[in-house]
Amino acid sequence: MSPLNSTSFINATIVRPDFFVISGFEGIPHANYYYVFLCFVYAVSVLGNAFVMFVIYTDHSLHTPKYIVVFNLALTDLCGSTAVVPQMIDTLLFKSHLISYEACLTNMFFVFGCLNMQSFTLMFLSYDRFVAICHPLRYHEIVTNKSMLVITIILWIIAGLVILVAVLFINRLSFCKSIVVNSFFCDHGALTLLACDDNPPSAVINVLDSIIILWFPALFITCTYICIARALFKIADASERVKAMKTCTSHLILVSVFYFPICITYAMGSAIPLNAWIVNMSLTTVLPPMLNPIIYSLKTEEFTESIKKLYRRNKINFAVRNK
Repeated sequence: MSPLNSTSFINATIVRPDFFVISGFEGIPHANYYYVFLCFVYAVSVLGNAFVMFVIYTDHSLHTPKYIVVFNLALTDLCGSTAVVPQMIDTLLFKSHLISYEACLTNMFFVFGCLNMQSFTLMFLSYDRFVAICHPLRYHEIVTNKSMLVITIILWIIAGLVILVAVLFINRLSFCKSIVVNSFFCDHGALTLLACDDNPPSAVINVLDSIIILWFPALFITCTYICIARALFKIADASERVKAMKTCTSHLILVSVFYFPICITYAMGSAIPLNAWIVNMSLTTVLPPMLNPIIYSLKTEEFTESIKKLYRRNKINFAVRNK
């Protein structure tokens, strides 16, 4: 029996299939070997982000506004990886392409919710760098632990509400064209294409989501760095200018890793073949959570010092216990 024949009708208009089929990487050569790469990426993402959170939590010198945001980024990366990578591995390794209707919407909510929060957190970090460089004398007055916590909570609420609205609009659609989702997860855009009814609100929600999640944060970060560049040029001492620039290095790398690939992919749109789009989007989804903790560990002086301090303390404790 076709899953579209065994559907539930709500108000005699909304048709919902029992399940969807995630096409994933079907038709892509050697896709079966991709799961080995994904297992490695997921392991590094989990261990790296858990380590960043552990170091920030245990080292009281890192209990500062900036590292509250970094802790939030690590938590978001950990949740985002867990929302998408295990399912991709399951699809590739065990050929498990079926996903129930309810599980599909749940998957969409958590994947996009974490993606929203990653984008908002990078935007938030640019605000921290903007205040630190453009208003250094007022930094500790403007950026406090309390303000960072409040703004972080507000961003989580906004991120959740944005994707919740998108999921609710998907839930109002009827699906009678197909049940095959041409993506590696329950992508909002791919699901919208399967709807049998013309639903302009869903198309509008799609555009608004991309503006809120992607283009507005990217524009905000660009504007803050224009202001930062202007402030840096006003610093007469070259060594002070270089020192200020170094505080932005790790954040700029994070922004480049997250925004450039996804912006290019979305900007090219239908010019990219479907299989290439799926591979590009999967990489832009799974690589930033793996690279973020590595970048912060290597490029941030305070964090590197905290790691060294933690290592020395554990070495001393081990030596004392073995006396």
